[in-house]
Amino acid sequence: MDNYALPFFNFDDDRTPLVKSQYWVKRQFKRYEENRMGLMALVSKETGLLIGMCGLLTQDIDNKQEIEVGYHVLPKYWGNGYATEAAQFFKKYAFDNAITERLISIIHPENYPSQNVARKNGMGLEKEVVFHGLKARVYVINK
Repeated sequence: MDNYALPFFNFDDDRTPLVKSQYWVKRQFKRYEENRMGLMALVSKETGLLIGMCGLLTQDIDNKQEIEVGYHVLPKYWGNGYATEAAQFFKKYAFDNAITERLISIIHPENYPSQNVARKNGMGLEKEVVFHGLKARVYVINK
């Protein structure tokens, strides 16, 4: 997971990878139970290995509920277009299934590769906010 994403995940570095993984899966199931959507595993078509995660998430930005297309790719798989492909899939899915008329992506200001993915997904920078106590950029696309 890239260093810019870590602050948004609120992981305690003292926990084992197994405990962190169990927490993450449990958190995603809870999001779905609450109709807040969640991230899904990104799996390589060639190898079947986990390469990251992507999905739709309900987020609160400036006291307004928004639907985010979020994506995270493991560093050894960066630069292969996986995040762009996944983000474009979820954008199409959200718009084709009338989930929302507007999507956002919340990105750390120094995470330039993720900002490039947002732009390739047709999104433009709308504003900067404080998200979970950290500065973040909000990229947006309307249907």
